[in-house]
Amino acid sequence: MRLFRKKLKQEHKIMLQAERASGALLPEYHRPTEECPHPERWHMYDSMTAEAEVLEFIQTLVMTIKPNLIVETGSFLGASTLWIAKGLKANGFGKVISCEFDPVVFAKAKEKIDASGLGEWIDLRNESSLEMTVDGTIDLFFSDSDTPIRASEIRRFLPQISPNGIILIHDASSHLKVVREAAFALEREGLLSCVFLPTPRGLVVAQKREGRK
Repeated sequence: MRLFRKKLKQEHKIMLQAERASGALLPEYHRPTEECPHPERWHMYDSMTAEAEVLEFIQTLVMTIKPNLIVETGSFLGASTLWIAKGLKANGFGKVISCEFDPVVFAKAKEKIDASGLGEWIDLRNESSLEMTVDGTIDLFFSDSDTPIRASEIRRFLPQISPNGIILIHDASSHLKVVREAAFALEREGLLSCVFLPTPRGLVVAQKREGRK
């Protein structure tokens, strides 16, 4: 008899839960915050992928600002990557470069993207956002990786982000303090101008200050 079982990583647990849910839309699980007292009004596919309404917002944003190059950090199972790709397909041009560090999760995301028919719009990479190399000017940057490294990855890519580009930072609610405080710090330093949208898990919409006219 086995006395000990290998503990699953949180990402792998959620990945298995998402597979069992088979794409079903669920009520948002996040607890209420001062800025978002009714999270149950939102929906989710799983507890790591951005809220369903946020995914729709990102697709609409892609169709609104018509970016040539999008960089996404933290692909997880590729749901947000596919919503971005739908926007690019509607535009008829552009590319999203998305990275997922965990090789097990990356394999599942790649499988999903390969089956989607949207692969031509996506460059999926099994890399860390702190090591990934991107060529060109970034028009839309979506930061959704491990929360402790969000500020570092934004600083790393900031020189490549267009002054007219948009920076999205997920998980910036007052409950998820690490990302929220990182966004405030970047703003205090004069690097970003931020708007904090009151979604269940929090979404920052920002632009860099340098270069704006």
